[in-house]
Amino acid sequence: MSEAIECQARRRGRLWVAHEPKHGVYGSGRTLRLVRASVEDGLALVGVTAEVKIIPVTPELEELRDAEDARMTALAKAVEALALRRTSLSDIALATGASVKQVKLVLARPSRGSEGSRGSRLRSDGNPLAGRPAVM
Repeated sequence: MSEAIECQARRRGRLWVAHEPKHGVYGSGRTLRLVRASVEDGLALVGVTAEVKIIPVTPELEELRDAEDARMTALAKAVEALALRRTSLSDIALATGASVKQVKLVLARPSRGSEGSRGSRLRSDGNPLAGRPAVM
């Protein structure tokens, strides 16, 4: 497969319908798997070999995605705040309901806040407790 193509699928009665506008291909089916296969078959007819990712779209799914984004933003803020207080990874995970792996991923990403990246909150000596005197 040379490329990956994303297609939005909408519900039409009992079927899902997807349109890939770049190549003018439509696909439909009773399940999302069948829609993906239909779009892939249509792309093959126009000479495009690609993996197709179907993104189901309904108002309820959009609301769910927005709620998940808001939760991830709140989780990142909580994890960063606890990490600045030198809380252990396992305690952060227990306090937030996230896995230790998720906590590590959040801490590895640059902060999206107005303070810039996590590295900008470090003193010049690398101490994350900005504003406190360095212990020498």
